[in-house]
Amino acid sequence: MVQLPLKPLTLEEFLQQPESEPAYEYINGEIRQKPMPQGKHSILQRELCFASTVAFKPKKMVQALPELRCNFGGGSIVPDISIFRAHRIPTDSNGMIANAFNLSPDWIIEILSPNQNQTNVIRNILHYLDYETEYGWLVDPNESCLFVYGKNQSVKVFENTKSPFPVPAFAQPLKLSVKDIFNGLKI
Repeated sequence: MVQLPLKPLTLEEFLQQPESEPAYEYINGEIRQKPMPQGKHSILQRELCFASTVAFKPKKMVQALPELRCNFGGGSIVPDISIFRAHRIPTDSNGMIANAFNLSPDWIIEILSPNQNQTNVIRNILHYLDYETEYGWLVDPNESCLFVYGKNQSVKVFENTKSPFPVPAFAQPLKLSVKDIFNGLKI
């Protein structure tokens, strides 16, 4: 486990710290460690990344990236899934995907873990929406529901429905319902 210094860190100092598992995040000068993913979280993250890859891969216009550190707006956050339109993905001098992402995703998906503070996750989602992020999803496995946060929109809650829920305009090929998402948890 990484031992964090006692004095407050700047974002630049925080980014110099060694990475840890699970990751630490930095927002509004506060450092918080994400909880270690457990069974439901892991399955949902895998299934949502897979569904996104299948939907977006043919045209290569969108990428869904799990556990990617995103540095923007004075913070450094690691969403469960970051979704970027291809033209916004940073590249290195060889034209390959860069390691550092110093921008907010177009869309993020957070999956609530059993002992995770929902308020902190919502704060992170609202931070994304203050920048270039269009949508934030909060998936709650224990309640089998999904909260959709959109820029300049009220929060919408989806439970027990087969109808698709809102995705950003660029993500229209992805058609999922609450039942589609949570059926993946059944063995």
